[in-house]
Amino acid sequence: MCGIYGELILLGSGQPSMTVVRAMGQAILHRGPDDDGVYSKGPVAIGLRRLSIIDVAGGHQPICNEDGTVVVVCNGEIYNFRELRDQLLARGHQFRTRSDAEVLVHLYEEHGLRFVDHLRGMFGFALWDARCQRLVLGRDRLGIKPVYYATIGRSLVFASEAKAIVRRPDYSPSLDGEALRQFLMLGYVPNPCSMFAGIRQLKPGTTLVLEAGTRTENRFWTFETSTEEGRDEQSWINEIRTTLKESIHGQMISDVPIGAFLSGGIDSSTIVAAMSEFSPSPVKTYAIGYSGATGAAVYNELEHARHVADYFGTEHHEIEVQPRVVEMLPQLVWHLDDPISDSALITSNLVSEYASRDVKVILSGVGGDELFGGYDRYKLPHLVSLVRILPRSIRRGVLNPLLGRVPVARHSRLLNLLRAARKIASVADHGKEARYHQIMEMFNRAEIDHLLPGSESATPSALEAALGRYVGDCDINQMMAVDLATQLPDDLLMLTDKMSMRHSLECRVPLLDEKLVDLAGRLPADLRVRQGENRYILKKALAGILPEATLGRAKRGFGAPFGAWFANELRGVVQELIGRDSARRRGLMDPASVQRLIDDHRAKRADYTDHLVALTTLEIWCRLNLDGKSPDEISENLQFLAAA
Repeated sequence: MCGIYGELILLGSGQPSMTVVRAMGQAILHRGPDDDGVYSKGPVAIGLRRLSIIDVAGGHQPICNEDGTVVVVCNGEIYNFRELRDQLLARGHQFRTRSDAEVLVHLYEEHGLRFVDHLRGMFGFALWDARCQRLVLGRDRLGIKPVYYATIGRSLVFASEAKAIVRRPDYSPSLDGEALRQFLMLGYVPNPCSMFAGIRQLKPGTTLVLEAGTRTENRFWTFETSTEEGRDEQSWINEIRTTLKESIHGQMISDVPIGAFLSGGIDSSTIVAAMSEFSPSPVKTYAIGYSGATGAAVYNELEHARHVADYFGTEHHEIEVQPRVVEMLPQLVWHLDDPISDSALITSNLVSEYASRDVKVILSGVGGDELFGGYDRYKLPHLVSLVRILPRSIRRGVLNPLLGRVPVARHSRLLNLLRAARKIASVADHGKEARYHQIMEMFNRAEIDHLLPGSESATPSALEAALGRYVGDCDINQMMAVDLATQLPDDLLMLTDKMSMRHSLECRVPLLDEKLVDLAGRLPADLRVRQGENRYILKKALAGILPEATLGRAKRGFGAPFGAWFANELRGVVQELIGRDSARRRGLMDPASVQRLIDDHRAKRADYTDHLVALTTLEIWCRLNLDGKSPDEISENLQFLAAA
């Protein structure tokens, strides 16, 4: 796991400034504190900050081919590198290291630009072919590893994190208006946008090729659904069990200590179960819970994690914290590059920090919900059919108005249930795509037009574009496919990467292994969710492997009780950051609209947790990047307000 960076001069002659290029690497030092390397010749400079995981002693990058004409830097892991290495050795290629990254240069020699088709793993790479003066940037199929790029002056620059580009003296940070609108709609910035004007994300499953003055973007993979009907359940159970074990075992390869995040849910418990089978010593597991603050009990899963740890005899580590949220947020937003509305940024950061004291590699259950139907929204077709049993006149005249008047909040199990009921009833009369928009969107297009006076856009949202690609699928399969294209890479995987790498911790996501993703594309929808039961076939496959109590648990998000904190302990901080006066000073949004969100959330008239987290992290982003304030400066000011 590493951080790549570099520059290619596109116009004219000359060489990149090594002072500027090395400063880009220094900006992402946290991604690779173990080693640093730069190749510079002619119009190109490519570099890497290395976190040594495989071939610790000999895997220095950049790595070149036999005659030094092809050079690569790669962030991530190629899990099938041993098989590829054996094939390439048989073809006469010579290897200098045991590093997985070295297979890229020889695969490229063998297959040209289609070499990415042979890779199984998570990666963001830059490859330079000196013979034809070609630069190739690439990102893995699902976007597990980020790659950013920008054209600045006469150069193209790239890096694993936007901050390496933002720190260049020839870039002046400004806000991208279209990215802002997409962010307000989704709660994250969808690829290929970034919140920084002029800086783009390379799309998942894509290469960007720069050669002879041309720029070509090639999509080498797109998720497809092609369900296999008529198979009996037992054959699916057998295939799921086998593929799960292969995928998890294949991602346990490491020359340094390895562990697993454990929440006690089905996904993380599945990973621990497989690791326990293959590991010669007890698996190191890490769990986190909250205490001492409003809503903490609802988000505390330590008891469930402890039960699974005892069941598999792991070396279990847990912490129960009342996080200093105000102190953390400016640093976390800086590391994220873009603002985000996902409260899991706190949890992911804290558990990554804790695990990094013992291990350098961690396995996470991210992705299991998307593949096997774990989200409550995948039950929506079933729940809507139940609501529609009531006559429409009763729903519109009685049920919806009644639910609209009850208090709602996420940090109370009862009020959270009422929140979900209100949402389901409100979308019951809409078509499947309109329902998905209402469930997934934070602000809709009309609300954004009102929130951002004078700002309108006809550009389709990331959801609209993705829904259009999977128009013929049934409800559940369409939702899964769109989630894999949008929220998964741009929210969950981006957050996971940035928060783990903040602590120089490599986080792997074996439930998103290529073979499991391909299996999920063939899985009939009614095996994912049946009669309102999430993960139907997965639970069948895990019966007898996981504890019954774990299989029967209701899903709980991996988040923090921000909604409760914003209404109570941090209400003064929220008011200072995004309240009427602050919104007026910033000049981006309608102050009255923002203040109404705050007031309604505090009064439990609506749950605006996501909206307030989004606006809070956005304001911190603005103070960092537009106002030029440091994370420490912002943190000190907010701590003073919290204590007042």
